[in-house]
Amino acid sequence: MTYYGARELAAAFRTVRNNTIKMAEEIPENKYEFRAAPDTRSIGQTLTHIALGTGFQHHVHSNKVADLKTVNFPELFQKVTAEEAKPRTKAEIVTLLKTEGDRFAAFLEGLSESFLSEAVTMPPGAEPATKSRFEMLLSPKEHEMHHRGQLMTLQRMIGIVPHLTRQMQERMAQAMAGRR
Repeated sequence: MTYYGARELAAAFRTVRNNTIKMAEEIPENKYEFRAAPDTRSIGQTLTHIALGTGFQHHVHSNKVADLKTVNFPELFQKVTAEEAKPRTKAEIVTLLKTEGDRFAAFLEGLSESFLSEAVTMPPGAEPATKSRFEMLLSPKEHEMHHRGQLMTLQRMIGIVPHLTRQMQERMAQAMAGRR
């Protein structure tokens, strides 16, 4: 019996994506070009990168790739880089986060336990040499959370307290008020 399957994977991904969307909505559009340092992504570029971040895993698993050495990485990278480079407004980025997030979550939700347990061979030299599809499909959520941490720092730099911090502060204030 599995306690964490496709439905739970999709729900967890949706939670992460919804929090990213909330951040994207709270940041003013005139701050979307802000970057922490010259050679880093701007807020808008980071949000676009997150929105498109599920593409590789979706490609691999929807095409039932069993060995990553069959994937044309330079071609995929070129396509993703070109898509990320397209200029977008805040509204377009928020829409992209929503549509790509919904598409990927729906894909995850429809996967069978047997499919999630299939082994995929990693590129030569990678450790481990194989991973389950389930393990691979956890990575888009992990990738998004990594970049969301960066966005929380950027929010602080532009004077915004992240919504998750505000929510935690509110819970703590309520708990303290209840103890009095």
